[in-house]
Amino acid sequence: MLLLIDPRVEALRNAPLNSWIALSEDESTVIASGATYEEVVRESERVGSVDPIILKTPREWSPISL
Repeated sequence: MLLLIDPRVEALRNAPLNSWIALSEDESTVIASGATYEEVVRESERVGSVDPIILKTPREWSPISL
């Protein structure tokens, strides 16, 4: 049996913890990360992302989160 992992889950699983991140418009790739919201917005704009999804990752994922 082949288990397919949702690209969004994989992107979050590999994102830096306790950081701000920006996901691509399709939510499959972390396109920027940083210590502050502003830093992530600037980096997202620099790479040409028009409408990223920006969020703060937790200090650690709870076992049932991902």
